[in-house]
Amino acid sequence: MAVTLRNDPQPEDLPPQQGDREVSPADSRLRSRRYEQKQSSTPESSRSVNRRRREHQLARSRNRSESQQLNGEANGIAAKGKSNGKPPKRSFGRSSEKRSKKPLTAAQRRQVRERHLARLATSPSTANPHPASPPETTAPRRPNSRTDNSSSLNRKRGVRSAQKRPLSPLLYVVRLLILGVGIGTIAGTILSISDPATRQSELNPTEKKEVQASDTGGGVPSPISLAQDLPDLKAKIQGLLVADSKLQPGVFFVDLDTNSYLDLDGSVLFPAASTIKVPILVAFFQDVDAGKIRLDEMLTLEPEVIGSGSGDLQYKKVGTQYTALEVATKMIAISDNTATNMLITRLGGQEVLNERFRRWGLTATGIQNPLPDLEGTNTTSPKDLAMLMSMVNQGDLLSMRSRDRLLSIMNRTVNNSLLPKGLGDGATIAHKTGDIGSLIADVGLVDMPSGKRYIAVVMVRRPHNDASASELIRQISRTAYEFFSQPPSTTPSTTSTPTGRTATTSQNITAGNLL
Repeated sequence: MAVTLRNDPQPEDLPPQQGDREVSPADSRLRSRRYEQKQSSTPESSRSVNRRRREHQLARSRNRSESQQLNGEANGIAAKGKSNGKPPKRSFGRSSEKRSKKPLTAAQRRQVRERHLARLATSPSTANPHPASPPETTAPRRPNSRTDNSSSLNRKRGVRSAQKRPLSPLLYVVRLLILGVGIGTIAGTILSISDPATRQSELNPTEKKEVQASDTGGGVPSPISLAQDLPDLKAKIQGLLVADSKLQPGVFFVDLDTNSYLDLDGSVLFPAASTIKVPILVAFFQDVDAGKIRLDEMLTLEPEVIGSGSGDLQYKKVGTQYTALEVATKMIAISDNTATNMLITRLGGQEVLNERFRRWGLTATGIQNPLPDLEGTNTTSPKDLAMLMSMVNQGDLLSMRSRDRLLSIMNRTVNNSLLPKGLGDGATIAHKTGDIGSLIADVGLVDMPSGKRYIAVVMVRRPHNDASASELIRQISRTAYEFFSQPPSTTPSTTSTPTGRTATTSQNITAGNLL
């Protein structure tokens, strides 16, 4: 009876787990799909399921390969027995294989079974072709060129890093220095932004140059260079003094176009009264230019700074706050004594301001007591005030912006009963008055309609509240304005020697002031 050989071994020659019929490719795929569904239904992670799936597919492929090898060997043995030692003909697939019509002998079946069992014994992955849970160690690792290259590169880097030489101490020091400079720069920037005192207003190049050239409290400004005396004006003013000998005036005029001047006891020491507020105002704007104080900074009204006399801040509630610019404006416009004391405190006190005045060259100017100084202990001189106004005018102490703001505040002075009364139509004056019982004074910068500008300072000692001193200041102002209104002469004037009467009067005034 003819026996048909199949690719798979016969049922009696296979292990009992294999089954008794050939598994078609469709059945194999179905079984694989069912197995995958069964494995995916178990509460395992997707990673474990994928690993088990790969292992199962590998085991199945190995079983198929073993079965094909066994079938090939069986077919070879059968063909050998049929051809009596002749080599079997080459087959080309299942469709072309010739089926042997003789059954296998007992010896042939035994030989096939022994070979199959020997292979199963040497291959643990095929001992159980359909395990309930495929072992995790049966799947061989696939070579991955990318992973292998990266691991090899990491090993090389590790070797290189281990072979690196230690850094020298000098390199460590350089790195620390660079780090320190960077941290210092960042910290300085943060502090400069957070500190309101450093938020200076933006200046154009011209103003920056002027601020650098000006004195900010540490340098010495250059005073104006006085040219020649004005004997004609001096003679006219001295004529006004003969009528009232009980008054002791000090007069100083400067023509800012020619630097000609009039000095009539201008260096004599006088009580400053409220004219001391002019150098305080200059110091205030100097600190504004230096960034030490802001115009919108809030100043608090404290009990110890309240001063009687002129001004309305003395009547305000303690603890009220005002901007620094508002306080400075009140100090000049309405001669507020409380506002003056607030600025003196904010600028550092009397001694700090006095030291600054001395650096400016104001030898006669000093603050001894807070305002109001009815006893006249605070002092100055006509020449000091005139030199101060000339330095402000030419930008030696302040920037152009601060200078213009200072002159604008002095233009708002409410008391216009002294120097302004002697000016003609169209003239303007930025000035500050001073008035206590023993003295009356006025200092100002006059702009004439013709464009000429001059400085006028008149201070008069008087009997207590004598009204004739105010009238004398008005007459001196009128005489000077008329003099400067005349067209300039073609020949320069020569300095004249004062007459005996004038010299005697000047000596008496000087002696009285020194007393």
